[in-house]
Amino acid sequence: MVETRKKLKIYIPGIKFPSVSLTGNTCALNCAHCGKHYLEGMRKPERGELLDYCLKLARDGYNGCLLSGGMDGRLKVPLDFYAEEIREIKRRTNLKLNAHVGFIDESDLEWVKYVDVVSLDFVADDDVIKRVYKIDKTVEDYLRILNLLTEAGVRVAPHITIGLDFGKIHWEYKAIDLLVKYPIDVLVLDVLIPTKGTEMENVPKPSVEESLEVVKYARERFDGELSIGCMRPLGRWRLEFDKGAILAGVDRLTNPPRKVIEWAKTIRDVEIIYECCVM
Repeated sequence: MVETRKKLKIYIPGIKFPSVSLTGNTCALNCAHCGKHYLEGMRKPERGELLDYCLKLARDGYNGCLLSGGMDGRLKVPLDFYAEEIREIKRRTNLKLNAHVGFIDESDLEWVKYVDVVSLDFVADDDVIKRVYKIDKTVEDYLRILNLLTEAGVRVAPHITIGLDFGKIHWEYKAIDLLVKYPIDVLVLDVLIPTKGTEMENVPKPSVEESLEVVKYARERFDGELSIGCMRPLGRWRLEFDKGAILAGVDRLTNPPRKVIEWAKTIRDVEIIYECCVM
């Protein structure tokens, strides 16, 4: 049972922290769990309009945005093409910027320093990477990105998707063991949503119980702030999982049901924050 004195931060990003796709609905990949589906709900400023879009966000009282999109042929989200606009956004506004970057390299260090945090999907199994993302990358490639960014002083928030291997849970424990060796202050746990129109649409959801075992393991191993991210199944599944995660001692929880928020207030000090959970 978690200490009741420990504050729970509840993040609700959609209202004041929109997600932006800089590639529209386009992605060079066709991942088994996503199939470009998650790009559809993002805002899509045209090429050259990102600065004006963000200046308007600032004028309208938004807190920041997630810069995201599909990967290009380099296996990068092409934020480097927006380097000047990103620099101007930080110079001319107080917006916080969270970024999805893909497989960046040393050439990206010049612009990535302007974002507040990099959200990095992390997978700790070579076979899962090949079968889910269908790319010729390995765990070492992910670790290279982590090394590059942390050594450059860029704040990184790794994301683990529980059940990413077609609903099966196994590699997630190794991922936690690897990540706790890095200077990260927040670790995000998502859970696979079997999404219509993807290869995984008929995969069973990971069970609440098994998913919470990963949460508990992460809580035991990780000294920083543990966050439950946006992506996890809805309905009764989310209600039961979120309560279990709160009892397991997570520090941050994104978009929980209203019932969970009211229940959480009876056992924890609760703060509501209208930003991405890594901010």
